[in-house]
Amino acid sequence: MSDHPSPDEFSPAVLAQLRLLQTKYAPDGQDLAAYLEGLYHAKYVNYWDYIELDTLLSLQRPLTNVPDERIFIMYHQISELYFKLCLCEYEQIGDLTEPTLGEVVLRLGRIIRYFDNLIDSFDVMVDGMDKQQFLDFRMALMPASGFQSVQYRMIEIASTSLANLTDEAKRQALGEAAAHDHDQMLGCIYWKAGATIEESGAKALTLIEFERKYTDDLVRHAAAYQERNVWAIVQRLPADDQQHPRLLRALRQLDVSVNVNWPLMHFKSAVRYLQRNPTDVAATGGTNWRNYLPPKFQRRIFYPQLWSAQELEDWGKGWVEQVLDETAGASPQTARSSRVHT
Repeated sequence: MSDHPSPDEFSPAVLAQLRLLQTKYAPDGQDLAAYLEGLYHAKYVNYWDYIELDTLLSLQRPLTNVPDERIFIMYHQISELYFKLCLCEYEQIGDLTEPTLGEVVLRLGRIIRYFDNLIDSFDVMVDGMDKQQFLDFRMALMPASGFQSVQYRMIEIASTSLANLTDEAKRQALGEAAAHDHDQMLGCIYWKAGATIEESGAKALTLIEFERKYTDDLVRHAAAYQERNVWAIVQRLPADDQQHPRLLRALRQLDVSVNVNWPLMHFKSAVRYLQRNPTDVAATGGTNWRNYLPPKFQRRIFYPQLWSAQELEDWGKGWVEQVLDETAGASPQTARSSRVHT
């Protein structure tokens, strides 16, 4: 006797799946037979169709004939995909109605891993392009700038309260009452000083265009994460869990990865390609990169409560000088070691 059912019979496994499907569709008044008929006509799934490979590979459209511009485009596209992965985790953290230590640490670990991959791969930008080719094609990109990455801004907003993203001097001038004024905090967010014309302090076109396109999106995003950002979710954990070493380590590493190591790699790249003596080359977006990129100047800190007074005082100090030394002549392996861990 054969173990296989005849063609007009269903195996127990198939029947079990059909019953599960019936259970799924019946409450919504859906006809299972109609869905099965649609499945009969559906094509098999291919790898290239599933990940939209042809579309993905068509999205690199250089503005010049300089070969290394393709590297520049693709690396930034890869970065934006990693940012989207991070935002998927932030969304799931924010959706936790009853957060647990394990779930929060798990998702923070994923975000840190994504940033680690980005930071470790940034040598593609620092050492992977011909310097003269970069200087040749970059002028065709004006006024575009990595400053205009809205997903990175959304990551910052989803990580902490807006008060921690405002310029320290402006925050002090506004006073404690303004810390609860959502619109005022968003209006004083630190990056507004990042794309200014150094001589006049006026907004660069890079910032003007960024605000024109994304202000409404960022206002909605900030409102959505006002009570759903990582720090707000951490405050809803049991008191003992809020002080758990695994959680504190993850929060501190996220702070360092996003606010020190990532901008530091950009600073290293800017030094490599833009620093000239006696005059530096201006960034395409008009950003005052020497004052904007180094962590010791911006002092963005998501979780100041988790750092000692000395650590806060020394935030970013020394690392910039180390990068300058490495860029001046250290080996790539030594340069990679500059990433800071908690």
